[in-house]
Amino acid sequence: MSGYAVIIPALDEEAAIGNVIAGIPEPFRRRIIVVDNGSRDKTAEVAERAGARVIQEPERGYGAACLRGLAHLASDPPRIVVFLDADQSDDPSEMQALVAPLETGLADLAIGSRVLGERERGALPVHARLGNALATALIRILYRAHYTDLGPFRAAKWEALQGLHMQDRDFGWTVEMQVKAARARLRVLEVPVRYRRRRGRSKISGTVGGTFRAGKKILWVVLREAVRPRTD
Repeated sequence: MSGYAVIIPALDEEAAIGNVIAGIPEPFRRRIIVVDNGSRDKTAEVAERAGARVIQEPERGYGAACLRGLAHLASDPPRIVVFLDADQSDDPSEMQALVAPLETGLADLAIGSRVLGERERGALPVHARLGNALATALIRILYRAHYTDLGPFRAAKWEALQGLHMQDRDFGWTVEMQVKAARARLRVLEVPVRYRRRRGRSKISGTVGGTFRAGKKILWVVLREAVRPRTD
């Protein structure tokens, strides 16, 4: 297995994706996968110029893009996969701190917590914070797993991630990973991360309607996984 791979789902992020890629430090720069999720702008062109490998996933959905990235890596899997957003809200310079618990054997999955870290004013709107708090409280009750956030900036060991058999193709991707990790008794650690105002138009948390649709799906995934029989 090779070292690291970075997966960046992207949809119409022409204005931000170049800066995101430029901010990724070594040794993470060696394998950057941008999954273009049907962009109508120059996202793919800018990402390629910045040094990323661009692959296409025409089916819209955050989870669909992440799954496409993992499928691309399967022929030569990395030890650790890092996921981050393409809108400059996550700070890629914090990757080393994020993967440190995996490298030292303290965790199988590291979640970048925007709640524990510093947030730029307006980066996480009130309706998004409330939805996040409701989801994590429900996870605590049903799974006895103490999360503060469902943030997209995260890192996982390849074997651990494969064992979760991820399936969700849209808004439920992050929470599916966390509840399945709790059920599988993986070692999960939250790492405080900085969170900035996104560049460009928000597809989900920037609008009340988008947050409501995402929140409904997230809560459905939390409840669905709670009643599924264990397979181990």
